[in-house]
Amino acid sequence: MKRLFRTMTAAAVLFGVGTGVMTSEAEAAKHMSTSHITNVAHRGASGYAPEHTMLSYELGDVMHGDYVEIDLQMTKDGKLIAMHDETVNRTTNGSGRVKDLTLADIKKLDAGSWFNKQYPERARSVYVGLRVPTLSEIFKKLGPTKKYYIETKSPDVYPGMEEELLRLMNKYHISKETTLIQSFSKESLLKVKRLDPDVKLVQLLSYKKTAVMTDEQLAELKTYAMGIGPNFTYLTKEYVQKVRTAGLAIHPYTVNEVADMTRLIEWGVTGMFTNYPNRLHSVLQAN
Repeated sequence: MKRLFRTMTAAAVLFGVGTGVMTSEAEAAKHMSTSHITNVAHRGASGYAPEHTMLSYELGDVMHGDYVEIDLQMTKDGKLIAMHDETVNRTTNGSGRVKDLTLADIKKLDAGSWFNKQYPERARSVYVGLRVPTLSEIFKKLGPTKKYYIETKSPDVYPGMEEELLRLMNKYHISKETTLIQSFSKESLLKVKRLDPDVKLVQLLSYKKTAVMTDEQLAELKTYAMGIGPNFTYLTKEYVQKVRTAGLAIHPYTVNEVADMTRLIEWGVTGMFTNYPNRLHSVLQAN
């Protein structure tokens, strides 16, 4: 199966998807400067494969994602796993909070069949029985040269998460130059900064609508973060340009439609999260 994800042709045959978008869609992105845009494969290529599985991450590579995005949860026995939710209910055939389950418990779960049920038009037999990967397994599989975009959760839910993340990064020689750590928790990011000032940080912002940031807010963010991750639906051109003028990167989430990608690029974002990295790649290549 590994070899199937090493070429564009193999991925297209297996998944029944191309690596681009319709020419008419790509035309809309012409004449834009796109050399700086970061393509973040949100939970892997999660529009095509079960999120936070090795297949989804590998497909994200095939579809030209610059970064693989990983949400972290911590098990009862202190192991970091890739999972968005605090419970296993949505993306496995199990139930319960991750922090109340051991890694052995979680490794028994099917993390792929749910996708086939929810998205029958994209169902594949290879998804049945996929397992939840640990962060160690991901680092081993994808290697030290891969670009990682990793989200930590609230310190009060998972004490010790930041220490374990940095320990694993050091163990597997993960580059701090090509790794970004993001969080909605400022406290978590400040903890990472105290533990290792060289790690690059991104402050995630609320899903709720927010006003354009003040100069004081932007200046405070710059004391610990190199950028922000806002909800794209509430952005305006003024918001984006003010963040850029302040010298911060801006990587909105989660942008799946070509029209939205095109508009955000025109406004000046420096990257974006998408479930369809092939789609964003085609928009960028159309320049």
